This record gives sequence, structure tokens and C-alpha cells, in this order.
Amino acid sequence: MLYKVFILGFIFTGAISFCHAQSGEVEVEKDALITLLQEYRAAYNIHPAAPKIVSLGTRTIEKKTGARVKTRGFRVQIYSGASRSEANSVQARFQNSYSDISAYLTYDEPNYRVKVGDFRSRGEATNLMRELRSAYNNVFVFTEDIWVYE
Repeated sequence: MLYKVFILGFIFTGAISFCHAQSGEVEVEKDALITLLQEYRAAYNIHPAAPKIVSLGTRTIEKKTGARVKTRGFRVQIYSGASRSEANSVQARFQNSYSDISAYLTYDEPNYRVKVGDFRSRGEATNLMRELRSAYNNVFVFTEDIWVYE
């Protein structure tokens, strides 16, 4: 019994001295790849809670010489319904007003959907959505594959 008390006392004394030894500074070493991963996730909005956005700078891309590639991005839906003719008229009306923004008509049974734009950032899509709310009903931003030039 005395042996167990001695061991417990020794452990207790060691725990107290260990607790007192931890009052100091903490140094964190982080691999450089972690920073690159965080910047990548922020740039492509992979994690919605990531507030950091990495600016890659601006560069002008000529559509004639650039390659058209598919990537994850954002589009604004301006129509969803069962009428194909109404979907076509909404798409045509949008193209007449915004000839520089692409409009896409898709069919997901039982509805036709008209989505517009190829935006890399949610902010750009949200700005267009706010502008279109006065002209179209039920306007939403969706994440999906988009076409961009590189």
C-alpha cells in the first residue's frame, strides 16, 4: 500500500511541475505547402468559411488566341419552369439586353433552366444577380462548371 502511495505522489508531483513548465511561448512550425493549400482553397472558394481571397492579378486574354477550358465557377439562374417556349423567350430577352454575357438553356426533368454568365467569383455573380432581380423572378447564384479562356 505504501508503495502505491509513493508512486501516486511521485506522479502527482511530476504533473504539477509539468503544468508550471508550460507557462511560456508556443512556437508553431508550419510546412510551406499548407500556406499554398490555403491560398488555393481561398482562390477557388473551395471552403466557404475561408475569408482570405488571393489576388492572382489581372491579365487580358484574347478569345482568338486563348484556350477555352471548363472550370468550377458561378452562374446566375434567371428562369426555371416546365415551358420550353418560355425558357427560350427568357434566354432571347436576356441576350438582347446583355449581348456580352452568355446564356445557357438546360433541361433537368421536368424543368427547363436558363442560367447566365461564366463567373470565377461568387461576388461577380452576386452583383449580376442583384441587377437582374428587378427584371426576372426567382434569381439565384449556382456553383457549377463554367467556360473560361486561358
